[in-house]
Amino acid sequence: MAHKLLSAVSVAITFLIALPLLFESSHAAGGVTYNVVSYGVRGDGKTDSTKAFLRAWSSACSSHRSATVYVPRGTFLLKPVVFSGPCRSSRIVFQMGAGSSTTLVAPSNYWELGNSGNWILFIKVTGLSINGGTVDARGAGYWRCRKYGKSCTPGARSVSIFWCSNVVVNGLRSLNSQIMHMAIDNSNNVHVKNVWIRAPSGSPNTDGIHIEYSSGITITKSTIMTGDDCISIGAGARNLWIERIACGPGHGISIGSLGGYANEDGVQNVTITSSVFTKTQNGVRIKSWARASTAFVRNIVYRNLVMKNVDNPVIIDQKYCPGNKNCPRQSSGVKISRVTYQNIRGTSGTKVAMNFYCSPSNPCWGIKLRDIRLTYLNKAATSSCANVGGSKSGVVIPKSCF
Repeated sequence: MAHKLLSAVSVAITFLIALPLLFESSHAAGGVTYNVVSYGVRGDGKTDSTKAFLRAWSSACSSHRSATVYVPRGTFLLKPVVFSGPCRSSRIVFQMGAGSSTTLVAPSNYWELGNSGNWILFIKVTGLSINGGTVDARGAGYWRCRKYGKSCTPGARSVSIFWCSNVVVNGLRSLNSQIMHMAIDNSNNVHVKNVWIRAPSGSPNTDGIHIEYSSGITITKSTIMTGDDCISIGAGARNLWIERIACGPGHGISIGSLGGYANEDGVQNVTITSSVFTKTQNGVRIKSWARASTAFVRNIVYRNLVMKNVDNPVIIDQKYCPGNKNCPRQSSGVKISRVTYQNIRGTSGTKVAMNFYCSPSNPCWGIKLRDIRLTYLNKAATSSCANVGGSKSGVVIPKSCF
């Protein structure tokens, strides 16, 4: 009996000695986690958590292993914050709880975002994942300022990804941004999926996702309801794939506006597919100012789209000038070519379901219409053309005007 007891004790001691080594090995394999609570935050929605979040980020960024910044359940007040790289860690996960269980809120006084331009900014980070959670910029006060013509700050984007690569944004909810909800600029290989974006239809300039000077951007399986474009695609954007988007209310998915500057990069290789537009101002739109520009739009594919009471389901507008004030009154220099519209169906909120208003000095060419079925009030819709050339195949309703 004594011999058996001694043997059992020996085994237990051996296991206890080995346990820390086993834990360390598992910990090393799975990376290291930095819980923001350990850095002194309080999830009461009132205490400023900015410095604590930055300390947690600094620890993760300087780690030799893959690292996670973990934000547990609660509401955390953040002032303008910059999560910057380059990082020693090759993979950083910014992990928040799902849905509304974890919420980052901006100060209730919109002036506290000041002239920062960005509320939550990730810059020069490679191998970044942003998972779950809600960000609420509390933009209503800022919108009221804009509405009544007071002296306001320029406004801040809610989540910005600048000069980053190999990024995944998954399951994020964004509410009430002052201006753009998400901005992707000078970045590569970014996948945004399963996001839910919401701002009232009357909120100004609250684009859902804006992309410029970036390549390899994928946006999938997302719902976007805003007061401006669901997705806006600016100069220097290329190699984009946008799929399974529920857009509305809002201004649709827009390329442009381009032609804001004489020397400006263009947009190319964009596919927008398998998406639904509900009561939006536009469906798929390309827009440019009527002034000289080096910009261009080419190799664009719109396919498998459903329009539900959309005012302008298909539109190219090369005389873009919102409010019709201080318009350039020139001819757009933006060159638009090789744009395909395929399998687009549904209802238009106006009689003109397809409107191609192109530049007389740079006509649109290579426009292809394939299998289009758009009606207006259960009646025939119409199409309108100016300075455009292309081809049609299959059933095209309304009848092509080129």
